Amino acid sequence: MIYLLEDDSGIRNFVLYALRSSGFEAEGFETPSDFRRAMADQLPELLLLDIMLPEEDGISILKKLRADTAARRLPIIMLTAKSTEFDKVTGLDSGADDYITKPFGAMELISRINALLRRTYGEAEENRIAAGDIVLLPSQHEVMRGGEKIVLTLKEYELLAVLLKNKGKVIPRDELLSRVWGYDFTGESRTLDVHIRTLRSKLGESGSIIETIRGVGYRAGGADD
Repeated sequence: MIYLLEDDSGIRNFVLYALRSSGFEAEGFETPSDFRRAMADQLPELLLLDIMLPEEDGISILKKLRADTAARRLPIIMLTAKSTEFDKVTGLDSGADDYITKPFGAMELISRINALLRRTYGEAEENRIAAGDIVLLPSQHEVMRGGEKIVLTLKEYELLAVLLKNKGKVIPRDELLSRVWGYDFTGESRTLDVHIRTLRSKLGESGSIIETIRGVGYRAGGADD
């Protein structure tokens, strides 16, 4: 779970959409009081913290979090319109792990978050595999599309997992049948085509990431998030 404390509704909605589209669980808060109530119930994996806020400024909140035993090691990225060296140094010296200046793009934000999560929690976040707006979460055995969970059968999930883990590589039909259905598979090869068709259907417009390479097999395309 990622928490976002940002009073600008436009920025808050943009960031939450970017996070959820990338497979993260995320909650946004407009005021420090709302944020504090949420913190009392659940600590997030990471906090995105604005500096200019109603009730209390972000630097003050940051200092209090670093003085709190429970939140002392919480990864925190500051979000601010301020861009002077003094403001950056103040945030970092107060305990922020990173600093990103508005306006920023979704790709830069997600990249910064993934890098900080890897530094903090190890390499587990690298298990997130993305192609276009499709995100595979192996540790949770889930697939997300645009932030929404897609319900797949076991074979559909395994088929998508093989394709995404080998993104850009053409996987021959026989290899897909062996890896998903087992080396002793004796059924008809059209089983693969049926599952590809239903998988594309469930992925909606994003199903186009699964490309047919005629006479060979299939390939997953799509850009990383």
